[in-house]
Amino acid sequence: MRINKFLAEQGVASRRQADVIIAEGRVTINGKTAQTGAEVGPDDAVMLDGKLLSHKVRYEYYLLNKPKGCVCTVKDDKTDSPRKTVMDFLPQGAGKVFPVGRLDYNTEGMLLLTNDGDLAYRLTAPQSEIPKTYLVRVEGTVTGQQLNRLRAGVEIEPGVVTKKCKITVTETDKSYTKMHVVLTEGKNREIRRMFEAVGKHVCFLKRIKIGELTLSGLDRGEVRRLSAEEVFYLKNL
Repeated sequence: MRINKFLAEQGVASRRQADVIIAEGRVTINGKTAQTGAEVGPDDAVMLDGKLLSHKVRYEYYLLNKPKGCVCTVKDDKTDSPRKTVMDFLPQGAGKVFPVGRLDYNTEGMLLLTNDGDLAYRLTAPQSEIPKTYLVRVEGTVTGQQLNRLRAGVEIEPGVVTKKCKITVTETDKSYTKMHVVLTEGKNREIRRMFEAVGKHVCFLKRIKIGELTLSGLDRGEVRRLSAEEVFYLKNL
């Protein structure tokens, strides 16, 4: 298998992040610095930062109801005062997993964590078009014209237009509007930037579904293992 897939299966990082680690020269195969795209067999000795990695992997899958105020990284090393990460919510004894995709610091809701690199890639790859549903609350009312623009796709930066999406208004009055928004892509801060493009401010954002998988009554900050049936469902989305 390719070296980035091997590293993902070890729970080191996602495949994309693994490519960065490889480019930094931190990985060796049989004593030689690994190159992007290199193949790894069961008899090859793979080391990361001088530590030998095992070829045996036990996959783990967790579902977290992420609260606001934490970052979707394994470790927050970009500030002088590290912030809480989603890893802090995992149960004691959990294996070496990583978050599948990201929710920004002020967004809450459904987040998967695993060391299954293939599943993580499938769920986040743009070509997979996995539907993800968000509960969105914006200030004030949203006009039909604004909704139609959002559904058709809006430009969120020069030359970058969002894909078509589904939006259903669930509750509204003069002070706020609640909606369910279904996306099949995952650009950085996409929903917030979409609504900014039509002059609306998102004051609450929560991911509530991936496909038809829901939070199943998990309170904020709670985490549980996925069942075998749920894992099978995600792998076959």
